[in-house]
Amino acid sequence: MARSAVRIRKMNGSDLDRICEIEQVIFTMPWSREAFECELEPDRCAFPWVAEKDGEVVGYLISWLVEDEVHVGNIAVLPELQGEGVGKRLFSHCLSRAAALGVVRATLEVRVSNERAIALYESHGFIPVAMRKRYYSDTGEDAIVMLKTFSEEGSG
Repeated sequence: MARSAVRIRKMNGSDLDRICEIEQVIFTMPWSREAFECELEPDRCAFPWVAEKDGEVVGYLISWLVEDEVHVGNIAVLPELQGEGVGKRLFSHCLSRAAALGVVRATLEVRVSNERAIALYESHGFIPVAMRKRYYSDTGEDAIVMLKTFSEEGSG
């Protein structure tokens, strides 16, 4: 897939039907529509993005800005486009925008079994710093807490 074929933009309310469809396909414990609606409220610290290909939402990322930190809460890409760089584009966009706002670190949790996601995060400078035992209630699987520290210039 050509890099220019994917466009990253801010999430909006008209994206929610498609996002909920993707969420149902990807996750065993999908977020509710109401959870995504809350992320779009203007007074929230949410930093939500979508990836579009040919005018259709094919992935999304939810993160939160809290003081000098960005926390990535949810990232998903349609299964048929996984491995084609869509998630990488979303993740890179989120981190670069956060860095431009002066964050000093980024955090996230990831299932210990999600090797593809761990590799993506490590490729962006994240390192494992802790383990959350039985974090995922659907399977009791542990989560790895990962951290990235940004440079003082905010360039990440």
